[in-house]
Amino acid sequence: MLGATHYTFWPAVAPFLVVEQDASVTSADLKGLEQVYREQSGRLWRALVAYTGDRGIADDALAEAFAQAIGRGGALRAPERWVWIAAFRIAAGEMKTQGRRAADHEPPVPAEASEAVELLDALTRLPPKQRAVLVLHYYGGYKSREIALIVGSTAATVRVHLSAGRKRLRALLEVEDG
Repeated sequence: MLGATHYTFWPAVAPFLVVEQDASVTSADLKGLEQVYREQSGRLWRALVAYTGDRGIADDALAEAFAQAIGRGGALRAPERWVWIAAFRIAAGEMKTQGRRAADHEPPVPAEASEAVELLDALTRLPPKQRAVLVLHYYGGYKSREIALIVGSTAATVRVHLSAGRKRLRALLEVEDG
């Protein structure tokens, strides 16, 4: 039996969030997801903004990933990892659907944070896979094996993207400083 439920731990979208929930989803499952949300949502959102360069896509991907997680409830063995994977895949799909790259947008950082603006601007010039693995590795703190699961690749390919992305990012930042 499915029922619509409102979840109040989602402050920004709680009044609008109605998720079809499997009756087998328990309150313990929801409390676990609430904890993941409280601990990871800010960091995940910032990683999505760095990856996409678009706050709207980051908002949507984060909300959709948690909405899907709520619908799955106890079926998730590792909710934190699952949410990161889902959010990055949703964001990648949205960028592809919209036919946009992160470079099409202004960096979402205040002008007074010039080093952060330069870094985000340089990140937008990287290919999406390189940008994703760099953000997940350095900001998300994930290892190559975990990043491979998130981006749908192999650990070896992730290491290649990390190496190439670091070289390209270094070159971009040196030219801007030059």
